Amino acid sequence: MRIPCPYCGERDAREFSYLGDANVVRPAADDAAAFHDYVNLRANPAGTHREFWYHTSGCRTWLVVTRDTRTHRVDGAELAR
Repeated sequence: MRIPCPYCGERDAREFSYLGDANVVRPAADDAAAFHDYVNLRANPAGTHREFWYHTSGCRTWLVVTRDTRTHRVDGAELAR
């Protein structure tokens, strides 16, 4: 799988570390039930999905990568903000 880094260009996925779903919003820490679900319950979507990746062996930036989880086709990447 190749990931297009905005700074370094297209790179092999082995240069990156996967973090997880970029669509999940962290709940308030005082809501124990919502925080439990946030930490432990995750969807396993099939299809196009936005994910956090860290360019470990490159420019050390966080990216949001849009990827198809069925085929691993990468549709694009942008800087995480």
